[in-house]
Amino acid sequence: MSKELSIKVYSDGAVLDTMLTDLRSGLVKGFTTNPSLMKKAGITSYIGFAKDVLKEITEYPVSFEVFADDLSTMEKEAEKIAALGQNVYVKIPVTNSKGEPTLPLIKKLSEKGIKLNVTAIFTIEQVRSVVDALQSGVPAIVSVFAGRIADTGCDPLPIMEEALEICHRKSGVELLWASSRETLNIYQADRLGVDIITCTSDLIKKLSLKDKDLTEYSLETVQTFLKDSTSLGFKILED
Repeated sequence: MSKELSIKVYSDGAVLDTMLTDLRSGLVKGFTTNPSLMKKAGITSYIGFAKDVLKEITEYPVSFEVFADDLSTMEKEAEKIAALGQNVYVKIPVTNSKGEPTLPLIKKLSEKGIKLNVTAIFTIEQVRSVVDALQSGVPAIVSVFAGRIADTGCDPLPIMEEALEICHRKSGVELLWASSRETLNIYQADRLGVDIITCTSDLIKKLSLKDKDLTEYSLETVQTFLKDSTSLGFKILED
């Protein structure tokens, strides 16, 4: 199914077995994770987890995020993460928790040739600033949280379209559609020409539904309802 798509689908998660299942599917071209996903997965050793992942995933990009909240420590963490493998992208949030921009660090790391994935971007102003800070020719990903933008009632498509134009002004910079909510987002992002989209494994699996006959899908849905209601043993009419 991914052969019909120009966009690269990245699997978003922190469970190694699931990541490897996605890898074997042939649909996935990269991987991302973050501290929240690691917490949910019960990861106890950050570097240990990263090394385990990189033993198995060697040919596709994998993004690991810094944990620190100050730029000095972020820099040290970024250098350690980057040294783990050639296919590693270091995730740097666009600001720290105090709202202080990380642009000076982004510029410094990019100039060193470290591949970055700048994350938690929501506005066009942030996109412009980040792209300006990146070194031309050094691979970088600009992650715009289209799903969370949509959660606010704002249509993310015009934002993503403008962000794409800005990102493609500089060599090596790719736009990533983050926080996908439904499989439709993959097709929306693909039509726009977005470079990358991150998805959970559940969304990726639904790519197999592409062009499914809707009448057939309707019947299968009713059959599922019947199977589930029968298994519950519920009765509406008394005997």
